[in-house]
Amino acid sequence: MDDLQRMGLINPAAYPIAEAISAAELRQALFFRNASRGNPAVETMLRSLAEEAGGLDQAFAAAFGPEAGRFFSKVTSSSPLGRRTFLKGLAAGAALVTLTNCGVKREEAGGGGVVDPGSIEKKNLKVGFIPITCATPIIMAKPMGFYERYGMNVEVVKMPSWGAVRDSAIAGELDAYHMLAPMPIAMTLGLGTSPFSVKLASIENINGQAITVAKRHAGKVKEAKDFKGFVIGVPFPFSMHNLLLRYYLAEGGINPDTDVQIRPVPPPDSIAQLVAGDLDAMLMPDPFNQRAVYEDAGFIHLLTKDLWDGHPCCAFATGEPWIQENPLTFQALNKAIIDATNYAHKQENRVEIAKAISGRAFLNQPTEVVEAVLTGKFENGLGDTLNVPDRIDFDPYPWQSFANWIQSQLVRWDLGNAASLIKAGDFDSNSAAVFLTSEAQELMRSMDLTPPSDKSRVEKLAFDTFDPQQPMQYIQKQKNRDGF
Repeated sequence: MDDLQRMGLINPAAYPIAEAISAAELRQALFFRNASRGNPAVETMLRSLAEEAGGLDQAFAAAFGPEAGRFFSKVTSSSPLGRRTFLKGLAAGAALVTLTNCGVKREEAGGGGVVDPGSIEKKNLKVGFIPITCATPIIMAKPMGFYERYGMNVEVVKMPSWGAVRDSAIAGELDAYHMLAPMPIAMTLGLGTSPFSVKLASIENINGQAITVAKRHAGKVKEAKDFKGFVIGVPFPFSMHNLLLRYYLAEGGINPDTDVQIRPVPPPDSIAQLVAGDLDAMLMPDPFNQRAVYEDAGFIHLLTKDLWDGHPCCAFATGEPWIQENPLTFQALNKAIIDATNYAHKQENRVEIAKAISGRAFLNQPTEVVEAVLTGKFENGLGDTLNVPDRIDFDPYPWQSFANWIQSQLVRWDLGNAASLIKAGDFDSNSAAVFLTSEAQELMRSMDLTPPSDKSRVEKLAFDTFDPQQPMQYIQKQKNRDGF
């Protein structure tokens, strides 16, 4: 105990607490893996400290910091502890608190804190991206100097499809990736592939998608029921595009598994398939919806912000093994992405960004098309000029309620055998394991930003409200409403 105090792991103020507290019943809920953020050395230290405390039931559950209250049961007079035994447990618990929640020690586990560019493990990096406006923070960080600001030389690598992103991540071919928000969950749980642990570090964009219909159907499509019999393109099965399309169709009485064909299409191929008649409609990321209007190939039927304003779309993610090997590099890279995301959030920067990312090396799109998406001043293909400033927006905070809603829809439609793999009690633990919300909070605070204090919230969608604590009830209500 004296050694721990000299090391600065125990606040001496903890000792008087033992005078006032003589007994406590703690739930055995010290999730070492989450508390250590996957760092084996830290996990070993935490386990040793808990053992020193006399077991998990006597270790200080406050290792979970502000979440500690969830794990304490009421203080009772049962299981009395001697003062020496209790003090020993309290000391070890205090060390657990410090190791899992404080300052410099958290850097070892890939958490927050100040990153010294001179101390990062790897300076030359490759980050994969799909050429869509959802990747704006990852892309713009290269020409606009955000990576260099944090001591890294980053090559952004254009990827041909989301399948290629998934396979490259599993193979360890690149350092980090632009991913669809559901992909880290699907990959970690082994939906559609062998399980591979992927961490979602921050959200790149919110909103930023649309349902676009082939021009030949102009005047015939007014609502969801008019899509019956259509072939509709989405970029990937495990995408917000697929989940939001299903959400829209189902509420309108269209069974997405029997009344239409939903087909995965790489975004760069979508317009050609729309023109050729292979697709009747698509729910794609921009700029391809706007490019379809630009080419007079289609019209924008609906912005996805009208289905769920503030919904997640794409994210910055990387494999857990890479984070363990490069914890300080991971922090620096995530800081650069968060910095760029906040810059892109400001409307006054959107024209500048459009020019920076439109070129052949990045989106390879006409600047006016990219600018129309980013500023929200656009033509819809039906003769209307619209002004929707948050058609796409940028907010890096990874709400765990996003992850719970995603899981609810994976289960509802049984994508990748999700209904068998995700059970009622799994939602929160899966979300906490994949969405690095605590790390994002710490990192944002270290950047003098003010992240939300909550990790989850009730989400309001167009047709219902999602309580992240009742995902199975939400699924059943949807099924009862839609009849399938």
